[in-house]
Amino acid sequence: MKTAITEMFGIRHPIIQGGMHYVGFAELAAAVANAGGLGIITGLTQKTPELLAREIARCRDMTDKPFGVNLTFLPAFVAPPYPEYIRAIIEGGVKIVETAGRSPEQYLPALKAAGIKIIHKCTSVRHSLKAERIGCDAVSVDGFECGGHPGEDDVPNMILLPRAADALKIPFVASGGMADARSLVAALAMGAAGMNMGTRFIATREAPVHENVKKAIVAASELDTRLIMRALRNTERVLKNKGVEHILEIEREKGAALTIADIKEEVGGLYPRIMLEGDVDAGAWSCGMVAGLIYDIPTVAELIERIMAEAERLIRDRLVGFLEDDATPAMKVA
Repeated sequence: MKTAITEMFGIRHPIIQGGMHYVGFAELAAAVANAGGLGIITGLTQKTPELLAREIARCRDMTDKPFGVNLTFLPAFVAPPYPEYIRAIIEGGVKIVETAGRSPEQYLPALKAAGIKIIHKCTSVRHSLKAERIGCDAVSVDGFECGGHPGEDDVPNMILLPRAADALKIPFVASGGMADARSLVAALAMGAAGMNMGTRFIATREAPVHENVKKAIVAASELDTRLIMRALRNTERVLKNKGVEHILEIEREKGAALTIADIKEEVGGLYPRIMLEGDVDAGAWSCGMVAGLIYDIPTVAELIERIMAEAERLIRDRLVGFLEDDATPAMKVA
């Protein structure tokens, strides 16, 4: 399948593995790359630029295919040394960077000078247009269904993607609610040039996270996520668990007076304990509503091959079958 995204990034399939904290290690990024998608190392999971440089080298030992690095610009208790992380990316020969959170504008000149393509994750059309205006090469349009930070507009992808298609000149991928061939075909129909999957890739064999995390995603339904930090305008969609219920209790008690300090222990620094040790009730961890569409834990190659084969069947058999021809006097309705 050839799209503007496969052409831009030099990949076989229009499927991107989004950057995820304590998930986007070399093992997963390389597995996605080797299966024909775009694998992403999560830059800030590596605590120093030197560790990121090592992770990039490790990934390069596992694949000769293109892969990228995610850099997220979000409010933090301690600001990371972004210029040093960018230097590690450039010196590692990485040619694709996924940015997210705040505007990457001040860092674009250095990345562009190194010939790096930038895909920025946006939760609204206006932010997507800003990304286009400042020189990003592509956008990942993130709907309200997504795990992590969906923004504050609460617009789902059935509306957001066609709006992006109407407004943007640069290519974009659909992010949030993406899990299978139906997701991909629907995204293409709404104007996207591919899809970005996060939660779905956590539930794969190569994802270097504890088995408890994968099993929790498979066991969850579309009703098992919660939105936290709404009063702080830093909304995050997370999987429902005991730690999250405690956060919601604090938020109800504090109301509009809530500060980040009130929930810092439940939202800060827990990812190693959750993702690596498997304590899935420890606190908040990002998970999309798409968990309701995840029923198994395949290899990355099996997942991507299944998506692409089923997407072709959907397009050739189901969608083309709706078209009027000599033997069919009117469009069929399934």
